Amino acid sequence: MAAEQTAPRLSSGRSHRAALHPGAWWLWAVSLGVAATRTTNPLLLALLISASAYVVATHRSPVPWARSYTAFARLALAVLLVRVLFAVALGSPIPGTHTLLTLPEVPLPHWAQGIRLGGRVTAEAVVFAAYDGLKLATLLICVGAANALASPTRLLKSLPGALYETGVAVVVALTFAPHLIADVQRLRAARRLRGRPDRGVRGLLQVGLPVLEGALERSVALAAAMEARGYGRTAEVPARVRRTTAALTLGGLLGVCAGTYGLLTAAGGSYGLPVLLAGVGAALTGLRLGGRRSPRTRYRPDPWGPRAWLVTGSGAAVAALLTLASVRDPRALHPGVVPLVAPTLPLWPAVAVLLALLPAFVVPREPS
Repeated sequence: MAAEQTAPRLSSGRSHRAALHPGAWWLWAVSLGVAATRTTNPLLLALLISASAYVVATHRSPVPWARSYTAFARLALAVLLVRVLFAVALGSPIPGTHTLLTLPEVPLPHWAQGIRLGGRVTAEAVVFAAYDGLKLATLLICVGAANALASPTRLLKSLPGALYETGVAVVVALTFAPHLIADVQRLRAARRLRGRPDRGVRGLLQVGLPVLEGALERSVALAAAMEARGYGRTAEVPARVRRTTAALTLGGLLGVCAGTYGLLTAAGGSYGLPVLLAGVGAALTGLRLGGRRSPRTRYRPDPWGPRAWLVTGSGAAVAALLTLASVRDPRALHPGVVPLVAPTLPLWPAVAVLLALLPAFVVPREPS
């Protein structure tokens, strides 16, 4: 009997040790998002979406926060449609010769020059808006993949002490959103079983009010539980350390911004990388000093093992290779719309995107 009772505990410990560090999932997903910003080729963007979707499908666990990927995919689709509709209704600065339709144009005052409502809609403007919207949609889907794969509570344990309070707020927000989606699905299913409408304005009101009430009750209960456990209490730190921490953190963030700007501009290529590295070092030092205000211990910390390095490296490799491809062959990664040409799939950037599938094969699946 004792052996039967201890077996689940041992298996739970083994699954915890085998689970991938949540920070690795986030770095992998952010790297794919960076890669998406380097191209407007719809074939490469679709390949990025497919790679992230396959990894999510093979490694998503059956927990409420893992369902957020579907919500992010719907949001990405909505963003794409809104971007195209804006280009149709408000016009686009992209010149074009292939007219799709002509809408009634609304005359605007002289102070609104450069803006139009209606008028001629060209294929070039619609395609340009679709490329731009698809890039933003891919970013949202990559963020959704990170939310579906990385446990918010485990990610919170890995944050430095200086970011703990901010991390708590972010984790609470990320945790509540999937619960809201689950509540909506549960209430809509209950109304359908009772033969009541779950669509339209009436159905929205009948479902939305109980969901809002449940969210408020959950928020109050969570706030009481956090206060009872001592969340928000800080240790006494000398004023000199606090001022040094603030100066290092603020200076480091300014250095990161200045270094990033230098790397993105041709004139700042000489000083961009040193300023960026100095800013990162100052910010990390400030965060380490700021962690003294929130001393805490970690129960069963997540190890950063070889699989975490492989997952992070695969995402970083995709971002680096697509960045290199955007410099060496910008036409392949940014297909032209004036004149309007069909996009082609460049070979070696496509192979680079396939490296994003590596986590699906090197990370063991968590037991359901």
